Amino acid sequence: MKTSHRTMGAALAVLAMAALTSCGSDSGTEPGGGGGAVTLKFLVDNSQATVDTAKALADAFMKANPTIKIETETRPGGSEGDNIIKTRLSTGDMSDVFWYNSGSLLQALNPAQTMVDLTGDPVLQHVQKDFLPVVSQGGKVYGVPAGTAMGGGILYNRKVYEQLKLEVPKTWADFMANNDKIKAAGITPVIGTFKDTWTSQLFVLGDYYNVQAAVPSFAQDYTANQAKFATTPAAQAGFQHLADVHAKGYMQEGFGSATNDQGMKLLVEGKGAHYPMLSAQLPPLVATMPQAATDIGFFGIPGTDAAKNGATIWEPAGIYIAKSTENLEAAKKFLGFVASPAAADAVNKVVQPAGPYRIQGAELPDDAIQVARDLQVYVDEGRTAPALEFVSPVKGPSLEQITVAVGSGLTPPAEGAAQYDKDVEKQAKQLGLAGW
Repeated sequence: MKTSHRTMGAALAVLAMAALTSCGSDSGTEPGGGGGAVTLKFLVDNSQATVDTAKALADAFMKANPTIKIETETRPGGSEGDNIIKTRLSTGDMSDVFWYNSGSLLQALNPAQTMVDLTGDPVLQHVQKDFLPVVSQGGKVYGVPAGTAMGGGILYNRKVYEQLKLEVPKTWADFMANNDKIKAAGITPVIGTFKDTWTSQLFVLGDYYNVQAAVPSFAQDYTANQAKFATTPAAQAGFQHLADVHAKGYMQEGFGSATNDQGMKLLVEGKGAHYPMLSAQLPPLVATMPQAATDIGFFGIPGTDAAKNGATIWEPAGIYIAKSTENLEAAKKFLGFVASPAAADAVNKVVQPAGPYRIQGAELPDDAIQVARDLQVYVDEGRTAPALEFVSPVKGPSLEQITVAVGSGLTPPAEGAAQYDKDVEKQAKQLGLAGW
């Protein structure tokens, strides 16, 4: 799952926010306590949406704060980028501020020793309280949201639904019934893109809202080695979903060699009706396939109880201040700028949000894509849960290979769940977690 979070979080969760707040400092005061300009170095991953967002943040901030210059640096994504972050933090050579994952990957950076504690600081005044746990460790807060939340569930073609007079399903049985009707109409019901192995995980990862609804203590028990996927029916259900879809022949021919880009194209063109995926996949398509903004919607992976229907969300990455910075006041001012409502206006001009903001008062633009609007409803109604990787550090590296095998009919779902339970043990022991 580590690969999944880097791919889904660092490369994809990149949408936006920034704005002007003084964060407790008078706007006429020179950062750093004296005359002259201050230069802040800002390290971000090299995905295009992150780079575009970072530029929008820096430009808007510098326009409002002409005595502070932001120099943006880029790093690779994936494990190479992780290693760069860890090395630079450990050697005291980190940029003043940096963009990195929230949730469990943050815990491996030893933030208490490497980052500035923001607990109670005015930079957090606009940050939604339920975001803070994913940028916290030991009760201390270390970051602000670097973008919007995104949904992990089912992207669907609204035109196909309209054509076949289908309703958004609230239960898994309803979803499968829709798939039968879609298949009868000669359209691929569920798109699979297993060449990009990370994409095979969404039926499992995106089902966590239903796991939490059925077993509220699962994350805590799982972290303590007191609950398992294979022995918790609600948790094993995600693996069963993969098997069900394969057994019914719902995926397109060649799903094993199809890529994520090809899957998105099938969905937008209406050749496929459903794609288990992240909402952040949509914004980059709008420039070349403008119908993606309106024709594609989002719904959470349905569970067993229509009355408890909801969606799993991936929280934004965080922006943090390195403890080694020599420009703390300027760095805090920049984070306060990032974490206030007016920021959305600056970034929305560059990057379409893939979901709701985690800043109080920051709203989606009038022309927000449909998937973001759909996800906003879940958030407004309180029908969301963070993905498991945001609430438990227990993760394994092989989930995407296991879900490919289950989704291809090569491994039974119960066996796949048991394999994953075994897969997480090594990392849990490396983290020194109690009970392992």
